[in-house]
Amino acid sequence: MNLTQKLPIFPTDSQIRVLWDLSEKCRLLYNFALAERIENWKRNKNKPKEEPTYINYAKQQNDLPNIKKKYPEYKWVYSKVLQMTLRKLDANYKSFKALWNNGDKKARLPRFKSKKYFTTLCFNQSGFKLEDSTISFSHKHPSREILSFKLPRELIPKENIKQVEIFLDSLKHWFISITYEIEKPKYDDTGFYQAFDLGVSQTAGVNIYGRFVTFKHRRSDLYWKKKLEQVHSKRDHCKKNSKKWYLYNYKFNKIKRKQANQLKDYQHWLSKQIVENTKANTIIIGKLEVKKMAKKKKGTGNARKTKSRKTLNHSIHNSGFMSRFAEFLTYKAEKIGKRVIRIGEDKTTKACCKCGKLSKRAIYERVINCECGNQIDRDLNSAINIMVKFLKLKELGEFEFLSHEPSVDEERFLQKWDGFLRHTANPAEKVGVDS
Repeated sequence: MNLTQKLPIFPTDSQIRVLWDLSEKCRLLYNFALAERIENWKRNKNKPKEEPTYINYAKQQNDLPNIKKKYPEYKWVYSKVLQMTLRKLDANYKSFKALWNNGDKKARLPRFKSKKYFTTLCFNQSGFKLEDSTISFSHKHPSREILSFKLPRELIPKENIKQVEIFLDSLKHWFISITYEIEKPKYDDTGFYQAFDLGVSQTAGVNIYGRFVTFKHRRSDLYWKKKLEQVHSKRDHCKKNSKKWYLYNYKFNKIKRKQANQLKDYQHWLSKQIVENTKANTIIIGKLEVKKMAKKKKGTGNARKTKSRKTLNHSIHNSGFMSRFAEFLTYKAEKIGKRVIRIGEDKTTKACCKCGKLSKRAIYERVINCECGNQIDRDLNSAINIMVKFLKLKELGEFEFLSHEPSVDEERFLQKWDGFLRHTANPAEKVGVDS
């Protein structure tokens, strides 16, 4: 299991100049490699399927020695750093192709890197040396400046270090991120399960005994929203690249960073509370499709509904709350020997957990009042339906790592909340199971 630790560094002026020179070579390599791929695609796009020969990472990596001969400046950069630059381009290109092939026609090709942005230097497996609390990096810059930085001793990972990256954030602060590997504890299925419905305003959960829990979220993004809009408006009224524009741009980025840090801090705290304070070794959450949730939709004709949609889109786009929170929950669970399973959320909000009647509900309708007499919080209703779907999939043998003998608690739960099953002929179809 790989984890990453982010640490600040404070380079001198001469070190900063060297870092920017190395970054510039990586940026040029990235842009030239991307241009080569685009030209190659244009030449091959109209050929029959059997004939095209597309450029891949292996071909571009094998071209590096020739590039260094023709342009000796590229020898300044440690060889692994150039290879990882091409690796990142390859990963970005594959991500674009996967999205496009899956039907996302809004997916766009990787962009060319601008000169004003620092290109991350990635030292993978070699090129760096960590001694005591000092880390040093290899390079062949003509200045022969030593790239060596002091790190906080208590924050340095003690485990097997795999990769180190040097990057510059939007506030011009320098950091390194250390990726290290730890051994995961063995997972054990105790038969105690807990399902959660992840939302923007709250997270609701239910366990196998039918006990409920809800967590109201601290919305730091809403607290800073008005301040961000004010600074953004002042910046837009200034001439671009003027002194005042840079001043307001710095303030805007600073508030944005404060907002993001507060939200991440809360997400880390809440995910830790959930994982460590539940007796369940298996946590079930919905498999989120955030892109579809945040798609821009036309006005509904109802001002309240339109405002709710806009608020949801803003929350999802600007905070990344649900998808990032799911990742935090997953890695914290694996770290202590638990497991998070993701299953599809189709119809879990529409179906009443008691009678199974399907109803289309507006976002602002937070309480479900069904004709059968069931009155329940919308998110708790979804959590119950997620648990029901999971238990049914478990009965069908979907999860090899779980015990497939249904317990008394599971049967009791399904008998009490069987409404969702009435609209699920075969729950194994199109549920998107991920564990």
